[in-house]
Amino acid sequence: MPVKKFKPVTPGTRHKVANTFAELTVGKPEKSLTVGLTKSGGRNSEGHRTVRQRGGGHKRKYRIIDFKRDKENIPATVKTIEYDPNRTAFIALLFYADGEKRYIVAPDKLQVGATLMSGSKATPDIGHAMFLADIPLGASIHCIEMQPGKGAALARSAGTNATLVGREGKYAIVKLPSGETRKILVTCKATIGKTSNPDHSLQVLGKAGRKRWLGRRPRVRGVAMNPVDHPMGGGEGKSSGGHPRSRTGIMAKGQKTRNKKKYSSRLIITKRK
Repeated sequence: MPVKKFKPVTPGTRHKVANTFAELTVGKPEKSLTVGLTKSGGRNSEGHRTVRQRGGGHKRKYRIIDFKRDKENIPATVKTIEYDPNRTAFIALLFYADGEKRYIVAPDKLQVGATLMSGSKATPDIGHAMFLADIPLGASIHCIEMQPGKGAALARSAGTNATLVGREGKYAIVKLPSGETRKILVTCKATIGKTSNPDHSLQVLGKAGRKRWLGRRPRVRGVAMNPVDHPMGGGEGKSSGGHPRSRTGIMAKGQKTRNKKKYSSRLIITKRK
């Protein structure tokens, strides 16, 4: 998936690097698989702002994605590869043999016209959803379930993939994109291949306005604030601000925030870097 650089005809295009979207095949989504999306603007049910730097942005429609891939042993044909404003990876529209339509997170190098399948009869080809018990060791996988039947939770963003390293009894050992190695039940499903749009990380927005289109408001640095507003605020001139930390005092570098008693800690073999 290539990216394009722009001539510096304006300050906003001087450093802009954008996606060419050459993989996409259609502009508008399947209407039956879209619903309206309301924005919270970072406010909770009482109207209080609980998340900063949120608000505005372009209106979006939510595409209903099939993360469960529970339509088993029925072949489906890939009709389109589409853009989804709600995620970094592209999505693919599947037409099943019985007439149903569903969206999935599109794997990289998936072609329109390809036939996909989910379940015990699926083969280890790109885009097929299989149980971890059936996937060959060493395979690249994405959209991995953490609990059987709950739907994909891991390795869903653009250009990511995990690796199936081994199996121990009822668990599969998976190395995740973060570097963490953990056990997942072999009855969970995963999709073969890596997710689409691997060049997403190469994009440079180029101007603050494009960030606003994405619904992100300006972020003020802690060191630029007063002591009453932030732990790193205050000082004469350009002070360093002390130890990097959040507005609520949580250390930004090295402090462990994971609960020691978390139930899933026993399933983690190697922590993420």
